[in-house]
Amino acid sequence: MAMYPNVQETKELIKELVSIPSPTGFTSKVIQFAEEYLTKLQVETKRNRKGGLIATIPGANTNEHRMLTAHVDTLGAMVKEVKSNGRLKLDLIGGFRYNSIEGEYCEIHTSNGKVYTGTILMRQTSVHVYKDAGKAERNQENMEVRIDAEVTNAEEIRALGIEVGDFVSFDPRVEITDNGFIKSRHLDDKASVAILLQLIKRLKEENVQLPYTTHFLISNNEEIGYGGNSNITPETVEYLAVDMGAMGDGQSTDEYTVSICVKDASGPYHYGLRKRLVELAENNSIEYKLDIYPYYGSDASAAIKSGHDIVHGLIGPGIDSSHAFERTHEKSLINTEKLVYHYVLSDMISY
Repeated sequence: MAMYPNVQETKELIKELVSIPSPTGFTSKVIQFAEEYLTKLQVETKRNRKGGLIATIPGANTNEHRMLTAHVDTLGAMVKEVKSNGRLKLDLIGGFRYNSIEGEYCEIHTSNGKVYTGTILMRQTSVHVYKDAGKAERNQENMEVRIDAEVTNAEEIRALGIEVGDFVSFDPRVEITDNGFIKSRHLDDKASVAILLQLIKRLKEENVQLPYTTHFLISNNEEIGYGGNSNITPETVEYLAVDMGAMGDGQSTDEYTVSICVKDASGPYHYGLRKRLVELAENNSIEYKLDIYPYYGSDASAAIKSGHDIVHGLIGPGIDSSHAFERTHEKSLINTEKLVYHYVLSDMISY
């Protein structure tokens, strides 16, 4: 039997995933990647009308189902305005701040399939020209995309095929260090997607019989609030979102354990399921932290808000500097993979 988790394989899979541009609304390529990965494992999949991917593994109990989710959509932007100075104004996709993308390389994806590179900069970047270069507010009015093309006005930009509404993705700058760290944009939530894909691979390769029919939703609209609120079977009892654990002052989450969320901006997660997850962690020597994420929502909370009668939970690897240039450690990936594995093999809670 192959070693599980194979954390090196997980990290390489994360690297592949974050390298596929997929801001919310522009996720077809990364969904296709996940679909092909699962097809090779002979896993039944289907796409929903929103473009997400659902994989199903039949279990011994077909009357009560589980669903696990992770999302492939990421932060990004759209072209808001083709500017007269030969640059682009952005409109952000997802909840982040302009300062977190200052100086970042990006790609502009045109509707005719062409891709242009560029850099996101302050209009007042040059300290030799602008006295307020350091003090000017980082906002939509002051920040723009410098396109790597010979353009000096709006007409020349449009001649390239660039137009309002074109998607803009950010260079992930992914790097795997020798001492176990992986740093990149979009670990939220492609680290968790890799974890679920690796889990499914193990279940199929080892011909594991799950106790319950289990659905895996690779959602593609989580960053705007509604990725996981549909395609939940009436038989689904437990719904577990696998998404990043948020780190910062006052937080328990770190880069080395699995984070079990007890509450976020939507309110508390199901107490019974939370206790089961803690029990599984403690019984299987899995390092974990309980935490509250004050400005956060998940696919599980979206499912609850849409009226589904389910037991909902949230776990994930600890991610530093969320919605900016993120980082985690292989220890956190391992602990998360182990907890998810033991969870799908466990009995459901009493509700």
